[in-house]
Amino acid sequence: MSTTAATHPSLSRPRTGRMIAGVCAGLARRFGLSPTLVRVLAVASVLLPGPQVLVYVILWIIMPTDRD
Repeated sequence: MSTTAATHPSLSRPRTGRMIAGVCAGLARRFGLSPTLVRVLAVASVLLPGPQVLVYVILWIIMPTDRD
């Protein structure tokens, strides 16, 4: 018997509390972090070389929106 679903919310974008698309809010909720912390880390990561914006857009496309 697995309790993973009960202890971790699903990875989805909330309908409320979004700034742009809800990706950071959804990641924060899934991993039990502050949405503000995840947003600050996401913005700060853009200063580093890498595909951060592309990853954000991909998550925006593949993460479902909450049904509620």
